[in-house]
Amino acid sequence: MLAYLTRRLFAAAVMLVVIILVVFCIFFLVPRWAGVDPATMFVGKQADPQAIEDVRQKLGLGEPILVQVWEFFKGLFMGRTYAAGGDVTECAAPCFGYSFRNEQAIWPVLTDRFPVTLALALGAAVLWLLFGVAAGVLSALKRGSLWDRGAMVVALAGVSLPIYFTGLLSLAIFSYGLGWLDAQYVPIEESFTGWLGGMILPWITLAFLYAAMYARITRATMLEVMGEDYIRTARAKGLREPVVIGKHAMRSTMTPILTMLGMDLGALIGGAILTETTFSLPGLGQAVLKAISDKDLPVILGVTLITSLAVIVANLVVDILYAVIDPRVRLA
Repeated sequence: MLAYLTRRLFAAAVMLVVIILVVFCIFFLVPRWAGVDPATMFVGKQADPQAIEDVRQKLGLGEPILVQVWEFFKGLFMGRTYAAGGDVTECAAPCFGYSFRNEQAIWPVLTDRFPVTLALALGAAVLWLLFGVAAGVLSALKRGSLWDRGAMVVALAGVSLPIYFTGLLSLAIFSYGLGWLDAQYVPIEESFTGWLGGMILPWITLAFLYAAMYARITRATMLEVMGEDYIRTARAKGLREPVVIGKHAMRSTMTPILTMLGMDLGALIGGAILTETTFSLPGLGQAVLKAISDKDLPVILGVTLITSLAVIVANLVVDILYAVIDPRVRLA
């Protein structure tokens, strides 16, 4: 297991380096090929030529792309200094870049907004796992029943309806109409109950979409697993049905569920843009949306790297959990 973890950690590190190289080139090299000066994207085309040159010098945009990549890597571990003439800005490690528009380093922006996105992703993940997997298992065990058909209809609606529609509908009904839940986000350090009340609707809205997908996948996988030979053997040995389902069938069923969870949770940690926009949550999704409108490339680059890192870490955790859930993985 230790050798396996070492290989996976090394592969994850290599993948992250490749992602940084690719993303960096996309953001800072491709615009040059298209005839666009990245410096003008920071200060605007109508800016003074001297201001554009100062930005180009301060951010190192005039250096060869390999030099820029090296400076970026070095800044992640050792920090970086941005200087143009007498204007010097220190960016402490880990330095994910410097936003000329906001006149601040990227890392504090990410760390300020990351807890909101993390809470949104984890809270919604708990809900969609509980309700999605439970609904899928019950639908598989009661195949063809009224429950099965009703649950799959609800799941189809959840997959089909976009988040901004269900989010606005939930706001209109439960917040503005009935007044049961507050739509205003409150930082957790100010009031836990206020924070919880402001997060319930985003959690439910986001979980409704994913629970629907997980219910359909769980049902299909469970139906396939229940027809396997080892399930018939377990029943022939006289094991009780709850033991057959919980100990044997669910282990194999959870393998594709964990795979989906690693991808979905990692992507959501990078920023659930639609959900955060609908409910005005100050998370990474809102930050990257504003950065796109402002053409603030360093912020977009930072969020992209955080998303990539989250996906890699989530998949690494999923690979480790495989061996815990399914004994066949350990044997392999």
